[in-house]
Amino acid sequence: MDDINYRGADCIRRYKEPVLTCDDIPYASNLTFNGGVIRVGDEYIMLFRNDWGCSEQDMAEGCNFKGTNIGLARSKDGVKWDVEPEPVFDLKALHIGEYGRAYDPRITYIDGTYYVCFAVDTRHGIHGGIFRTDDFHHFEMISVSTPDNRNMVIFPEKINGNYVRLERPMQMYSSGGKCHFDIWLSESPDMVYWGKSRLVLGHEKVLFCNDKIGPGAPPIKTEKGWLTLFHSVDVDPERGKNGWEKHWRKRYCIGIMLLDLNDPSIVIGRSETPLMVPEAPYEIDGGFRNNTLFPCAMIRDAKDPGLIRIYYGAADAFMCLAEAREEELIALCTKTEQ
Repeated sequence: MDDINYRGADCIRRYKEPVLTCDDIPYASNLTFNGGVIRVGDEYIMLFRNDWGCSEQDMAEGCNFKGTNIGLARSKDGVKWDVEPEPVFDLKALHIGEYGRAYDPRITYIDGTYYVCFAVDTRHGIHGGIFRTDDFHHFEMISVSTPDNRNMVIFPEKINGNYVRLERPMQMYSSGGKCHFDIWLSESPDMVYWGKSRLVLGHEKVLFCNDKIGPGAPPIKTEKGWLTLFHSVDVDPERGKNGWEKHWRKRYCIGIMLLDLNDPSIVIGRSETPLMVPEAPYEIDGGFRNNTLFPCAMIRDAKDPGLIRIYYGAADAFMCLAEAREEELIALCTKTEQ
């Protein structure tokens, strides 16, 4: 896939620097990224993924990370963050059965409760886990998918009486052993039991993808439909090191689409080109896996509801922020066929 063919949308305005890095963390930290963000009144709250115990030099010598935990940060402006002095969640430390780490949190507030979706590693595959919290310090696991599934995000309100989530099953067998993964939707009457699963968008429909796609941030409701971000991956075997590992041949871009308000399994509009591609200095250099963008949250600005803030992980190392107007994002979602 030719990198020259794609560039990000003109409406996107990035902040010059990441808004959170490992240098901001008051405990062991090497990579700080893929954090879920939510606005509660005039305060922004972030649960972020924190990988620790391995530097770039350690990895070159054959070592790996000692662990992953979840940190909590708060902000008045959504840009400068105050990080709590200790991690707030480490699933492995709880010694619950065969469950290992939980990571890549996504936050949704619905019906008076905060729900956090995690990817959950076990000895028998990757699961999507849904946890409930009232204070971002105590988490109750209420639902875990069968393997392999991840990248779950929950819509911020019930639709036709049910909770709804987007997800990305990882069907290696039916895809011929390749990472040709798609975006699916499931419903639940109680946030515990999920079904009525159906395809939303196949990877083959996305022109800037030759590998896989998946959900990113919980959708935002607009008059035109559910504004929805997704990640898209293309692989180029000629790409070289691009980070700490010996080889990193993937590029993660961010796509955008509109889903039907009453049946969000229906795509009513989608941009044929990426919303964002790796191009800022901190996205293409100096990270664990360069050329990697992963959408984590979309939030309306507290003072200007028409301004949409997009929080995203960059280079699997940093938390970053970009902004765009709601009408600009909707305009990108031209009518397309599924």
